Amino acid sequence: MPTLSGKSDVLFEDDDLPYEEEIIRNPYSVKCWIRYIEHKQNAQKSVLNMIYERALKELPGRYVHVILFSLIMNCIYFISNKFKRTAIVNYIHTMQNVHIFSCKIQLQLWHELCDLISQNPDKVTSLKVGAIIRGGLTRFTDQLGKLWCSLADYYIRSGHFEKARDVYEEAILTVVTVRDFTQVFDSYAQFEESMIAAKMETTSELGQDEDGDIDLELRLARFELLITRRPLLLNSVLLRQNPHNVHEWHKRVKLYEGQPRQIINTYTEAVQTIDPLKATGKPHSLWVSFARFYEDNEQLDDARTIFEKATKVNYKQVDDLAAVWCEYGEMELRHENYDQALRILRKATAIPARKAEYFDSSEPVQNRVYKSLKVWSMLADLEESLGTFQSTKAVYDRIIDLRIATPQIIINYAMFLEEHNYFEDSFKAYERGIALFRWPNVHDIWNTYLTKFIDRYGGKKLERARDLFEQALDRCPAKYAKTIYLLYAKLEEEYGLARHAMAVYERATAAVEPEEQHQMFNIYIKRAAEIYGVTHTRAIYQKAIEVLPDEHARDMCLRFADMESKLGEIDRARAIYSYCSQICDPRVTAHFWQTWKEFEVRHGNEDTIREMLRIKRSVQATYNTQVNFMSSQMLKATGTVSDLAPGQSGVDDMKLLEQKAQQLAAEAEQDKPKPKDKILFVRSDTSRSELAELAKQANPDEIDIDDEDEDAEDGEPDEVQLEQKSVPTAVFGGLKDD
Repeated sequence: MPTLSGKSDVLFEDDDLPYEEEIIRNPYSVKCWIRYIEHKQNAQKSVLNMIYERALKELPGRYVHVILFSLIMNCIYFISNKFKRTAIVNYIHTMQNVHIFSCKIQLQLWHELCDLISQNPDKVTSLKVGAIIRGGLTRFTDQLGKLWCSLADYYIRSGHFEKARDVYEEAILTVVTVRDFTQVFDSYAQFEESMIAAKMETTSELGQDEDGDIDLELRLARFELLITRRPLLLNSVLLRQNPHNVHEWHKRVKLYEGQPRQIINTYTEAVQTIDPLKATGKPHSLWVSFARFYEDNEQLDDARTIFEKATKVNYKQVDDLAAVWCEYGEMELRHENYDQALRILRKATAIPARKAEYFDSSEPVQNRVYKSLKVWSMLADLEESLGTFQSTKAVYDRIIDLRIATPQIIINYAMFLEEHNYFEDSFKAYERGIALFRWPNVHDIWNTYLTKFIDRYGGKKLERARDLFEQALDRCPAKYAKTIYLLYAKLEEEYGLARHAMAVYERATAAVEPEEQHQMFNIYIKRAAEIYGVTHTRAIYQKAIEVLPDEHARDMCLRFADMESKLGEIDRARAIYSYCSQICDPRVTAHFWQTWKEFEVRHGNEDTIREMLRIKRSVQATYNTQVNFMSSQMLKATGTVSDLAPGQSGVDDMKLLEQKAQQLAAEAEQDKPKPKDKILFVRSDTSRSELAELAKQANPDEIDIDDEDEDAEDGEPDEVQLEQKSVPTAVFGGLKDD
């Protein structure tokens, strides 16, 4: 057996060498010494004691108690029953210095002590075990489950089953955490099951008798009651954690379903316990549910008493008190006590002796509820249904004076006045509402006001209606302008002047949001065509093409050109196609070029088709140049990144390239050629009647263009030999002499 260098009296085996080396490296580590002691648990007592002595000499004073406790526990377990009581007593005396350890170690030591006591009840008969364990209960208030179970286990091993049951009952009624409750309840249930099993085993051995059967039934009933009580006991634990939890009180009431007395006691306890300022949830809901319970049992007087008390509670929010007043009034309505309901809500909205602002939290809610819109709205509804015209009007006026009205309240008030044929008063109500609100909240009021005014007066008060529309459009956001402009234009069309309607549409195209401009121009064009004719829409089309983005401008150009074609203005249509071609990339807008091609096939000749193809190649080249420019810039950017950070390729470089490409694309979009000049048209020298006459004649020189011409778009067309022929006289008809 080798010896430790420098200490010839220390002997160790080969498997002790790692532990010896560890404590040489860390002589002040408690964990190293404990691991060594655990390793030598089966060694001779002299060897183990030697290791304890070495640890006590090497470790600092603050760690000595750990080794001492380990030594004491070890002695209590290789020791005989004759001296075990003395060892436990010494352990208890040593626990007086447990405060020098951390809370975790203290709790562990207390658990070990409780296990010792509970497992050896016959060795501690002279000790006050209850007081000892309860000392730990007062010290560790958040770790009570195991300590309670140890105390109950002590009484069970001692044969005091009723005392053990009392301990369990006390525990489940005092613990405040779900974890402790679960430990105690499971131990309690296991104890009751073991008692039933023991009784059944005794009965099977000794035979059945009447007293034994009664005792067994009692134990079974006790166990069943315990399992049934579990939800209620768990609810009690949660309420001990937070007695102001409104939701848990409601759950407790449901657990007592079918037990009226318990329900009343629970509600009473709840409303007396909960502090509204600390409550989790809506405390007024308990008062309302309490009153509803009496109402459901046809005890209206008791329900009214509950509501009256509820109105005097100092809630945290004004809405809570307002909800109580409204529920109070609704209860009276359910029982057709209409006058009582009106009296209640009038009382709720009465001006208090000391007025306060609605959001002034320093004042009680009773002084602020008179500004609750919830109560006033219900009162207004009741006055409309049950009161007089004057009382209802007074309520709405009071709401507006208090400046608590909403746009919907204003509309309801005006509609109420209109129903009673007070039209001018209803318009005044709208105007009062308009004075209270700003955009966008005033939108619904304006929309309803203008509609009702037109329906009432039509064109009789046209100037007044125009003034109203101008007021409505003043500072009107673009989001809400469309509806009002369309209503304004409709007024002018039906009762005013057509030119005024066109002016309104003109303003609307600039006032609405960009995404609505296209639709607004369509409406403008349609109405102008119906009123003035299609020729009046030319200026509108031109403005739309200038204002709208490319996508919508292309659509307008195609429609514009189609209109001119139908009017016989071929040159005008061709000029429009030429103008629009500058914003039509042939690779993307193939539909436009196909439409132009079909137009030239129907109305053009070989020269016009050649011109169209030339323009198409020019536009294609322009867009190709932009793409090539972007590619070169991206290559430059790639080189720049590589130069600045050589070898640093990857995600960062790709992000930089993507950002650069997006920037270049945006610049190219800004630089994209889009003619800003207005479209210039060449007046056709041919009249419409002459064109119609020519359309009836066959064209002997008609050019048949097939798909082969598409291939010629990418290169220069071959030279074409043209042959001149005399035009038949019949083609000119009566034009020859002219």
